[in-house]
Amino acid sequence: MTKYTPMMEQYLAVKETAKDAFLFFRLGDFYELFFDDAVRAAQELEITLTGRDGGQQERIPMCGVPYHAAENYIAKLVERGYKVAICEQVEDPATAKGVVRREIVKIVTPGTVMESRSLGEARNNYIACVAGTNGVYGLAACDLTTGELFVTVVEESAEVLIDELGVYSPSELVGRSALLEQLTGVEANGEETSEREPAAEAGAAYSLAKLVTRWEQSADADALSGQFPAAQLASLQPAQHEAVALLMGYLSETQKRALAHITAIQLYEHRQSMTLDPFTRRNLELVETVRERTKKGSLLWLLDRTVTSMGGRLLRRWVDKPLLSRAKIEERLEAVETLYNKLIDREELRQQLKEVYDLQRLVGRIAYGNANARDMLALRVSLEQVPALKASCLASGSSTLRALAESLDEVADLRDRIAAAIVDEPPVSVREGGFIREGYHSYLDQLKEASSNGKLWLAELEKRERELTGVKTLKIGFNKVFGYFLEASRASAGSLPADRYERKQTLANAERYVTPELKEKETLILEAEEKMVGLEYELFQELRQTASDELKRLQRLAEAIATIDALQSLAAVSAAYRYVKPELADSGALRVEEGRHPVVEAILKQGAFMANDTALSEEDGLVMLITGPNMAGKSTYMRQVATICIMAQIGCFVPAARARIPIIDRIFTRIGAADDLVGGQSTFMVEMMDIQAMTAKATPRSLVIIDELGRGTSTGEGMAIAQAVIEFLHDRIGCRTLVSTHFHELAHLEERLPSLRNYCMAVKESGQQVTFLRRLIRGAASTSYGIYCARIAGLPDPIIERAYSLLGEFESRGALRQARDEAAAGQAQPAGAPPLPPQAPDAAPAVQLSLFGGEPAAPPPNKLSKREAAAAAAADKLYAQLRSADLINMTPMQAMNLLYELQRQTQER
Repeated sequence: MTKYTPMMEQYLAVKETAKDAFLFFRLGDFYELFFDDAVRAAQELEITLTGRDGGQQERIPMCGVPYHAAENYIAKLVERGYKVAICEQVEDPATAKGVVRREIVKIVTPGTVMESRSLGEARNNYIACVAGTNGVYGLAACDLTTGELFVTVVEESAEVLIDELGVYSPSELVGRSALLEQLTGVEANGEETSEREPAAEAGAAYSLAKLVTRWEQSADADALSGQFPAAQLASLQPAQHEAVALLMGYLSETQKRALAHITAIQLYEHRQSMTLDPFTRRNLELVETVRERTKKGSLLWLLDRTVTSMGGRLLRRWVDKPLLSRAKIEERLEAVETLYNKLIDREELRQQLKEVYDLQRLVGRIAYGNANARDMLALRVSLEQVPALKASCLASGSSTLRALAESLDEVADLRDRIAAAIVDEPPVSVREGGFIREGYHSYLDQLKEASSNGKLWLAELEKRERELTGVKTLKIGFNKVFGYFLEASRASAGSLPADRYERKQTLANAERYVTPELKEKETLILEAEEKMVGLEYELFQELRQTASDELKRLQRLAEAIATIDALQSLAAVSAAYRYVKPELADSGALRVEEGRHPVVEAILKQGAFMANDTALSEEDGLVMLITGPNMAGKSTYMRQVATICIMAQIGCFVPAARARIPIIDRIFTRIGAADDLVGGQSTFMVEMMDIQAMTAKATPRSLVIIDELGRGTSTGEGMAIAQAVIEFLHDRIGCRTLVSTHFHELAHLEERLPSLRNYCMAVKESGQQVTFLRRLIRGAASTSYGIYCARIAGLPDPIIERAYSLLGEFESRGALRQARDEAAAGQAQPAGAPPLPPQAPDAAPAVQLSLFGGEPAAPPPNKLSKREAAAAAAADKLYAQLRSADLINMTPMQAMNLLYELQRQTQER
């Protein structure tokens, strides 16, 4: 078989080192892709697939993109979860002997993107690494664009590790094969490779990252000691150290350069913040909506009035990680309260922050060597705002803002040097000069003067030659091939002295000439310009290195400014919607007066939202059982309670007239359901797995929210499970719980569960019209108005009429069933009733198995006589009718009719 060409042999050798990436192989002005890479890239990028002779009889598939437009194509592949390896020519083709040497200079992955056009300005782009075994896991999460590195340890379980990963929503997940297989279900093969869109862990209907990369090679001890302070490394537990070493080894291999801006390990305890599993984040729509998967309509969308990108990213992190430390929450609330009450000071801060650029990502570009003159100008402008920002915080009267102001480093030495070096409107490229200010470097000024004088001499020469020859169209031109020349039209060329000019080039309509004097000046001018451009670039590299030496100072400054921005954002939103400062407590009652859902209220017209109270305590009851119709606002109310708790624990004022919030350690939600088709799980199974997580992980300090508990199975079984779950949460855990259900029969639980209270959504009936009042009231609902909701949804009238007819039949059957049960207890069958189906003579009485273990409870023996049993049954029936009557929403006539009916039944007895 014929061998491949030398160039293709080189390609294959390079490709062998990047098997899991698209290889962009530089050939002249194009990046080319070959073989399977070409076929897949042509499909993904929608570019033409061609072929070329590579030395084999069959043509090799090939496609390519221009090098100057490659960034856009690379971004498309990375956004879809792929890796891209950039292979460049690393020697001059003009001097190379044989095939030009090429090497991979960088591997771009979803977690290592640096170009801002591929990133959201107000959100971090994390790459996460996991390590450890036997229930002790290390987690390291890094944003390469900002240099932030967060590290923690999880000692509970893999499920808790997944919950913590959900905080970061990493674009890429890195780790050893065995652990990644455990977390994602990706089959490990021991190779360093990647999997896109990993399978979800059993019971988790979400993907951990766009890209999962198996990686086995850790950074060595010398590399880590050169990257981080020794004290920080010494404080790491073994699992944390392994995670950091794996991550830094992966970043070093893919980036092929020093990562100077990753300077510190931010070690934290994951129990310091409220635990929110991915389902809870999604159900409460904290940072994005469920349906659109966009920020608009989420809690973050409402709270984000930050001015800087870094402030926006920090606020997002606050929403993702509500605090558990009362002292830290109080610090934020103190600053928010100060700015809330000082509109002028708040607006002054906002104006100052508007001139601050994204310092964190500027620092990243400086460390990477990607920063240009405009980036340095942005850094200077940002640093110029620090003195005024510092003064405003010191004068605010807030102790929290004062502490932040005292930490603000003006970095005045760097600011002044940039101001002296860079002009106010620099060009984009630093390779063509024109951005160093006059007076910054004496020799550069001399070169500029020589260049300027040379061009002035050229202008004078052109004027002199026109006067000498009388040719008014004579002009001096320049190109890179011939340099400077005199150009005259063909018609006037005969008027030029033959012995004065040397013909250089003949064009269709013009002649070009040179003179010895012009060539001499050309050499001086071009030499000055070449030296000037080269010197400017050298001076800029020195300036960029000076800025790089101050990375730590700049990063600390950026973090402080981001905190100020996030605090003013919370204050601005709180003032705009007239929220109130929550009263915090380590434990005890959760009470909210006239609470509102912040996002729904913001979207609705002013005053359209119906406020409701919440009371969860030992005295008021820790469990709220909420019944009522669909569309009445049960789900919104329950989300509202959870959202208010989260807002309080991130340090924000809350939408209420008054609020007392105990510190909540974690929130569980079961709101909405959907089949997990990939995992082969039904809606009901997904719901039960969520309930299992709640019962296993909830503590007395938790908040549990379950919407429509028990749906998805038969009425009897659903009701049994719902009651068992409520009893378990009430008796064994004792956490604050909100449960909504359509099983009105569960209302009896209030009689025997001392900490449970019945609530319902008020409804107003007028004839066949029903109005949902959105008001939460004490008591249980009598019906769900499901058919009425179907009518609102637009179902045809025949369906609605048939449904009402069937409902009447079902209720009649229920009455007959009750009569049969009474007869079984010793009563005679009602006169005129149809015969009841016989029961098996030897049938054992039905028992309900406990959902959470234990022996089944047998029904109590009947010790009453037949007459006593009949009287008791009649009384129970009357009592049930009276108790279920919705007196608040009845008209006077309806109330009288009810009273008459109850009286009639007692007379018949």
